[in-house]
Amino acid sequence: MTRLFPHPLLTLALTLMWLMLTRFSLGHLLLGGAVAILAGLAFARLEPEPPRLRAIWPLIRLAAVVSVDILRSNWAVARRMLHDGGRRPRRSGFVAIPLRLRDPVALALLALVVAATPGTAWIDYDPATGVLVLHVFELHDAETLRAEIRARYESRLLEAFG
Repeated sequence: MTRLFPHPLLTLALTLMWLMLTRFSLGHLLLGGAVAILAGLAFARLEPEPPRLRAIWPLIRLAAVVSVDILRSNWAVARRMLHDGGRRPRRSGFVAIPLRLRDPVALALLALVVAATPGTAWIDYDPATGVLVLHVFELHDAETLRAEIRARYESRLLEAFG
């Protein structure tokens, strides 16, 4: 039964949505059900492997570190924009960071951390070399930033998913 309906709630929800969008009839029930079954089967084939989490505590520590970093970064960017305005030239730039992370879930979490921190943007990641390229709004020292990313984020993600 799970071969035909790998996601029964998804299949049911899609069938009901189909019937709500069209007028109810036996033909629409059959057609909506067929489309929902095919969508459930397609979704089952696209499903990634479940993450292999080794430890939860590094993720809890990571959440605390990220929360503090987001607050600090918000404050720094707001202060720079409000008090400094455009009087002093901004030193934004790109930083290439070689990562040891290879787990897709850990990389996705790192992308979320970078996206949630104001002043940084994930630009590119090369899976062959493991090099991440970030854009930084206010770049003081590229080597210091590399070391901070590795120590504050990557080390905890490696501990959790390594």
